[in-house]
Amino acid sequence: MQKNAAIILSAGAGRRMHQVMPKQYLDLCGKPVIAWTIEAFQQSPDIDEIVLVTGPDQIMKCQEEIVKRYGLTKVSKIVPGGAERGDSVLCGLRALRGDTSCVLIHDGARPLVSQAVIARTAEAAALYRAAAAAVPARDTVKIVDEQDMVISTPDRRELRLMQTPQAFSYPLILAAYEKVSADGVTVTDDAMAAEYAGASVKIVEGDVRNIKITVPEDLLLAELLIRDRKRP
Repeated sequence: MQKNAAIILSAGAGRRMHQVMPKQYLDLCGKPVIAWTIEAFQQSPDIDEIVLVTGPDQIMKCQEEIVKRYGLTKVSKIVPGGAERGDSVLCGLRALRGDTSCVLIHDGARPLVSQAVIARTAEAAALYRAAAAAVPARDTVKIVDEQDMVISTPDRRELRLMQTPQAFSYPLILAAYEKVSADGVTVTDDAMAAEYAGASVKIVEGDVRNIKITVPEDLLLAELLIRDRKRP
């Protein structure tokens, strides 16, 4: 029987938010950002289990103030992350049971992920073993050299802006991250880890509203989007 798990990454410091508190715990329309994020996967019929990866000093806070307070019953484990994003993903992967079929990996700072994006990514992973949400590039992209001089202009029809969730066969992505770790390679998203291990990744339709909260302006935009979503 297919068993899908979600790993939600919440170990980042969020220094670009210029806040003492990590960005995932900032208030967003009455709830912490990370609570909105976990709730999206809690409500998804495609997700059976959630592993939350957070800072070692934030485990009790997450357990009491997030998981228990908001009734997030699908969260089975809260585990400490590592120094880099890839290290944290590997901590989450190692915390899953061996009977997991598919794992969706998602940034804790993307609280507006929709049920449709979660479903599309999970379905694609079941078919292709590796899938990731993304949106087309809407602006022209330039490739520059070290002096910021333009080298070339790629065809934006071939470019995608990556989002999460990114979903994979559990054995595939676990082996990929074990290889990345053993080889000392730095990856910037999970698809890159799968690619490094030789897998092909299917791109599925993301959502421009599935923003990642990185700078203070993103929090303001997220508030507007939540209010709009609640409007009859």
